[in-house]
Amino acid sequence: MRSSQARFALRSRSFAIFAAGTLVSQTGEWMTLVALNWAVLEFTGSAVYLGLINACRLVPVFLLSVPAGVLADRTDRRKLLILMQAGTMLSTFWVGYLLAAGSPFWLLAAVVTLRSVMMAVVTPVRNSLIPNLVPERQVASAVAVDGAVRNVARIAGPAIAGVLLAVMEVSGVFWISACSIAAVLLSLSVVRPESKRDVGTTTVGADIREAAAYVKNSPSVQSLLILAVVPMVFAFPYTAMMPLFAEKLLRLGPEGLGILLSVAAAGALMGSAWLSLGGETEGAGRWLVCSTIGLGLFLLLFMISQSFVVAAVTIFLVGLASSTYRTMSRVTLQTRVPDRLRGRIMSIALMDRGLMPLGAILIGAVAEWAGALWAGAAMGAGCIAVTLAVLAARPRIWSL
Repeated sequence: MRSSQARFALRSRSFAIFAAGTLVSQTGEWMTLVALNWAVLEFTGSAVYLGLINACRLVPVFLLSVPAGVLADRTDRRKLLILMQAGTMLSTFWVGYLLAAGSPFWLLAAVVTLRSVMMAVVTPVRNSLIPNLVPERQVASAVAVDGAVRNVARIAGPAIAGVLLAVMEVSGVFWISACSIAAVLLSLSVVRPESKRDVGTTTVGADIREAAAYVKNSPSVQSLLILAVVPMVFAFPYTAMMPLFAEKLLRLGPEGLGILLSVAAAGALMGSAWLSLGGETEGAGRWLVCSTIGLGLFLLLFMISQSFVVAAVTIFLVGLASSTYRTMSRVTLQTRVPDRLRGRIMSIALMDRGLMPLGAILIGAVAEWAGALWAGAAMGAGCIAVTLAVLAARPRIWSL
């Protein structure tokens, strides 16, 4: 018991303050996501446009993740994060203004892309900063607690967004969300890393080559990166497509959409919470494979749900499986990668989020052609089939 308590990351003052600020800002981020998807679907009525706006939101992640990782290893991570979060706040206000003014889709897409450029830097920098806020023995717990905090935000954010969308204009949700970023800015102004670190002094090219060599010579990291492709293309776009599934399959409005996303987040919270006390990552490969297969299966069950209760149960299981995979993958990487390479390696790992637009566009196209039910079936079946194919081609994943 004492050993578990010593590994519990919230015992670190700096990390506890940072986690509190993250909770508020991530709640706002989920409000932004729900409001953006709902606004695009309401104004355009097109699943393709829904996929395109999510491409604008996530493609910069794929293109800029590695440069952001290099920055994280060459600069003061805390100061860089403050700068990028301030820019994110301003661009969120801007999106709200464009929606209030009834601006054309292309202009909205341009500002969403600008905002996403800053978020593309924020994510790898904050992930590489987390281990610096706790003693080494608490790193695994800190990564898991961070996942749990973000899952709590997933519960609160969509529910709040659903209520607000029912009583106010969608632009107001963006303005409230922008204000929430002030919480993480305040926390970053207070926290200080537990230990000092040396920033990079070599050239950018040398930094990238060093990270590439590390991945090349690390089979376990390679396996984690390869497996990550599957759920990001076939399963994780379910959050972007949820307005479509909620409306077409379950005949739900924004309140029902918010509840379903919050239920999924509750499952995700359960999936990450068990690691927050600093649990070990033995058998990570088996957990990763089984959770991705389970994710596909639960998505299939959700698509054929005939009632709101059944849909809520299955989407809870979707959240549970997705978070088990995501948290285990991140904990395994963070505890195996040296700090001097952490920004770059995590940025490579986080590039998998950039694959979500591909999945969203493909699923949106299937929905336009064959309907929402077949689009959801393609997500679940694809996740299961490709996971099994990857495991057959690279069986070392099972023994991670």
